[in-house]
Amino acid sequence: MAGRIEDYALIGDMQTAALVCRDGTVDWLCLPRFDSHAIFAGLLGTGEHGFWRMGPAYAPGAEPPTAARRSYRGDSLILESEWDTPRGTVRVTDFMPPRDGAPQLIRIVEGVSGRVPMRSELRMRFSYGRVVPWVHKHEGRTVAVAGPDSVWFDTEAETYGKALTTYADFTVAPGDRMAFTISWEPSHKEPPPLPEPEQSLEATEDFWRDWVEHCTYHGPYREAVVRSLITLKALTYAPTGGIVAAPTTSLPEDIGGVRNWDYRYTWLRDAAITLSSLLRTGYREEARAWREWLLRAVAGDPENLQIMYGIAGERELGEAELDWLPGYEGSTPVRVGNGAAHQLQLDVYGEVTEALHLGHMTGLARNDYASVLQLKLIRYLEDHWQEPDEGIWEVRGPRRHFVHSKVMAWVAVDRTIKLIESGDADGPLERWKQLRDDIHRDVCEKGYDKERNTFTQSYGSQELDASLLLIPQMGFLPPDDKRVIGTIEAIQRELSTSDGFILRYPTEGGDEGVDGLPGDEGAFLACSFWMADDLAMIGRVDEARKLFEKLLSLRNDVGLLAEEWDPRLQRQVGNFPQAFSHVPLIDTALRLTASGAYGG
Repeated sequence: MAGRIEDYALIGDMQTAALVCRDGTVDWLCLPRFDSHAIFAGLLGTGEHGFWRMGPAYAPGAEPPTAARRSYRGDSLILESEWDTPRGTVRVTDFMPPRDGAPQLIRIVEGVSGRVPMRSELRMRFSYGRVVPWVHKHEGRTVAVAGPDSVWFDTEAETYGKALTTYADFTVAPGDRMAFTISWEPSHKEPPPLPEPEQSLEATEDFWRDWVEHCTYHGPYREAVVRSLITLKALTYAPTGGIVAAPTTSLPEDIGGVRNWDYRYTWLRDAAITLSSLLRTGYREEARAWREWLLRAVAGDPENLQIMYGIAGERELGEAELDWLPGYEGSTPVRVGNGAAHQLQLDVYGEVTEALHLGHMTGLARNDYASVLQLKLIRYLEDHWQEPDEGIWEVRGPRRHFVHSKVMAWVAVDRTIKLIESGDADGPLERWKQLRDDIHRDVCEKGYDKERNTFTQSYGSQELDASLLLIPQMGFLPPDDKRVIGTIEAIQRELSTSDGFILRYPTEGGDEGVDGLPGDEGAFLACSFWMADDLAMIGRVDEARKLFEKLLSLRNDVGLLAEEWDPRLQRQVGNFPQAFSHVPLIDTALRLTASGAYGG
């Protein structure tokens, strides 16, 4: 059985990523890309669906021992786990070198004290656990082959096969180091070069040290901010600049339920706010690469902007269910692909335009097509902003006139007006100023409940929505506007969990609600960070700081956050780690630092 979601740590090479559990088991790895088929899918099933465990030997039928402590080596993505056993202490170092050729996952076992019996258990299962590969020896190396894929296993330890699993049993004493590597290569090609684990470790550490040196944030929350930035970098697909929302699929928002989605794609919304955080912390090259990815992805068809694309800009992300996988803790169906790709979400136009605007304001090298794209997006919104849509939360129920979508349409027009006024684009300025006023008036008249003094989720509804917290952050209304303060306080009353975190919107206790799905979900962590931002903006800075630091306490032992927090189970839930949680963490830290709201 897979571990708790927060029991996992992330390693990756900026093209794919693996999740390593506290007991030394890699339960998730897709090769060669984030969105490729998994060769270890035990996370969504059982050990029969693929895993690689490295740790102290244990008795048959017993549970594998968990590491006594683990951490990343400095500001890097190199994971170090240590076990204290009756016979001594051992350390396992896990990492994936930034790719220069075949993707590799390297595990180095090091004796710290005593003599510790160790075991490597490698069970490769291709196609998300469905295919048992042909495992054999080739010129002294172990290789697993099935269809287009081959995975090469290299180690100096003696290995043997049993029950369709490759084992290595060995003992380490102080100073002993034993390396194990898997490398992927298309099965029709020549074998990948023999790995050089120690040199790769040194190069990987140098890469992360050099990258972190570019961070311009030096405030009191630096550790949390840097770990979040490293996580965002790890979720970036280096060849194209696309950023995945998470490296996993179908980790449930409601354990045992059906709210299980594939997040291994690039959401324009998530990527746009990620670009914002990267720009404000000194990472201009990543921001430039994302802008280039965006321009390629939407080239030729900006009027039909998708809410998400593949990491190389692919448009077709058809959704399917893997019925042979029992799901994480019985949460089915397990989905790959994402049927929400072709939804209408008008807020995305605002998110993209805001990102392009921020790049322009921070001196990102000018790209003329970016300005052309921005103008085309506004011309589309001019004709379509009054339509209902599926909104920021990708509801699978009926379309509505979501207030947040209208607000972000206003943002798109407002930022484009600023671009024209700066002299860097030409457009019908007076007409679009009128459009901006029309959208603003429409939202304030139809999306605001005067009796309750709060904006609502959609026109004519009584429900609230945490996305309304973005109204002051986007500049739609000033923070001291009574309608803004009323909305913040209403969300605190109606969407707070028992431990003070914020739900996205009401779910109906098992009945299908606005999102068209049964079941409940946890507190969406981004929304709680937004609340901390708003509290700081309206002068309640002590309250904002306390909420922010409470959110930081939800991170796991290596500083990672999933999409949501389940207040009933006191557990992280949803895909992991989640860019849409780490980005607002960075933003809130920057805001609180600027306000002086942190402790001494």
